[in-house]
Amino acid sequence: MAGKKYLNMGYDICGYHFRNNWDLYAPVYDLFMRKDRRAYEQMYRRIRRVIAGKNVLELATGTGLIAKNVAASAKNMEATDFSEKMIKEAKKGDCPANCRFVVEDACHLSYAADTFDVVIISNALHIMPEPEKALAQIRRVLKPGGLLVAPTFTHGKMVFSKQMLSKLMGIVGFKTEHGWTEDEYAAFLERNGWHITGKKTLRASFPLTYVECR
Repeated sequence: MAGKKYLNMGYDICGYHFRNNWDLYAPVYDLFMRKDRRAYEQMYRRIRRVIAGKNVLELATGTGLIAKNVAASAKNMEATDFSEKMIKEAKKGDCPANCRFVVEDACHLSYAADTFDVVIISNALHIMPEPEKALAQIRRVLKPGGLLVAPTFTHGKMVFSKQMLSKLMGIVGFKTEHGWTEDEYAAFLERNGWHITGKKTLRASFPLTYVECR
């Protein structure tokens, strides 16, 4: 399986060296994300609409929060993460029968070109020093005219308390590489050849900018 060679002691994903941070926090990740439940519910509704009847790939699925809530709307869904322990957690509990959880590295995908109608990558691009590599892989595996759904925490212009929370998360291992504002994030996607067809910032622990583009 692509990506497995990066597991265990430490590994590079799109230029970011993770020392088991995601493996370590996999068992408590869902508890951490509960505070943003309202924003995620809004995001699920938007995603269900655009994946209806489609073949879908999700990158950086973590414990499968998004996949488990939206996969029933899709034709088929591959939900992937580079962390083996995250995928292990994702496989627990109920999940639609059309969803499969597998280990994959977003910057070195094993899938053939032109495979998926929709690719989802949520809250991952901002922690990658070289997110362009992931976007290149996404473009390769998307069918012509396919849709990228890329909700991402946008850390720019935050109030002081949220700036401190962001710094604390960096200390414990979850460093923000790109403190984009909403407009800066949109500009980054456009510079990399994506045309934004929908955008809305949702209220969460950090501003969550939901973006659809082709």
